[in-house]
Amino acid sequence: MASHRLNFTKAALLKAPNANKGSRDYYYDEREAGLMMAVTAAGSKSFYLYKRIEGRPERLLLGKFPDMTIEQARKAATKAKGGIAAGANPQKEKKSIRDEMTFGALFFEYMDKYSKVHKKSWKYDEREVNKYLPHWFRRKISSIDRAEVERLHAKIGKDNGVYQANRLLERIRSIFNKAVEWGWKGTNPAVGIKKYREQSRDRFLQPDELPRFFEALANEPNEAARDFFMISLLTGARKANTLAMMWKEINFEAATWRIEETKNADPLTVHLPQQAIDLLVARKLKSGSPFVFEGTGLSGHLADPKKAWGRILSEAGIENLRIHDLRRTLGSYQAATGANGYIIGKSLGHRSQQSTAIYARLNLDPVRESVDKATELMFSKVT
Repeated sequence: MASHRLNFTKAALLKAPNANKGSRDYYYDEREAGLMMAVTAAGSKSFYLYKRIEGRPERLLLGKFPDMTIEQARKAATKAKGGIAAGANPQKEKKSIRDEMTFGALFFEYMDKYSKVHKKSWKYDEREVNKYLPHWFRRKISSIDRAEVERLHAKIGKDNGVYQANRLLERIRSIFNKAVEWGWKGTNPAVGIKKYREQSRDRFLQPDELPRFFEALANEPNEAARDFFMISLLTGARKANTLAMMWKEINFEAATWRIEETKNADPLTVHLPQQAIDLLVARKLKSGSPFVFEGTGLSGHLADPKKAWGRILSEAGIENLRIHDLRRTLGSYQAATGANGYIIGKSLGHRSQQSTAIYARLNLDPVRESVDKATELMFSKVT
């Protein structure tokens, strides 16, 4: 190992020879105290700040030469010395980052210690984070900054809608809040990001659209998607529940579908009108899967059939209609046949503090009657 002291110039440093095998040579700048360059046997050249920190001599890596210029190295050394003088310890900070948990580890802890313990809807946390944030799982949590979260929020808003973007932002904020609560010294990167304004939708299939919709639906070549859309319309169930619908949940004699895990965490019994029963019986005869709508993916059931939905809307000449609007369509036709808000809420699985007591006194009979009437009204528009 050899050491040299000189005024750093680009020409001088470029001429510095490789060190002997198994050794390193060190060059110290005469202008910037503590700035040094190490040269390996392979010819790699790196700038360091050599400085005593808390009484111990430390070498703090600044950058590679010539990627980092001499002036940049001098400025970096000056800045680092200023931080050390103010009490910072870059080596400890580096070790802290190395020892810091990854986002994946934090999320596992969040689910285990908080979400599964305190939230009935914990499965939605698990599903949404695994869907949208798996690329964060191996990263240190301090590497995720506000600008990145803002970009993600904007992308999800554009690709998946403002509602989905806002819910994901809330989950990220909650996860990092728990990290801070559990002792992490960083800053929550989701704090201060403005959520999108959410406008409540009132879109549903209009009477003049129903005949075109049913005709296009009948012409859809993807049978699983076609039947999925029809069941969605006839039951008003949420998309996620309908996609994961299982045969064991269906009581054909009672014409009911029992959903144990819903968005609001309360089990829901859904009435199945005769049109739905007929469709399900036909599917059951051909089914070899525990799922009503079998799929080829890891879940085992049909995935979000966006392409089929696009084909149907295009053929029917219908615009600005989402799959979720089928749920709203059933509720709208229930209202048109005279059902009150509580009956509609009961059939769709809504929950609110004002209606909880009334829901408790409702049985399935008025709901069944309301859904049957709404179904008859929808199909009457076709003839």
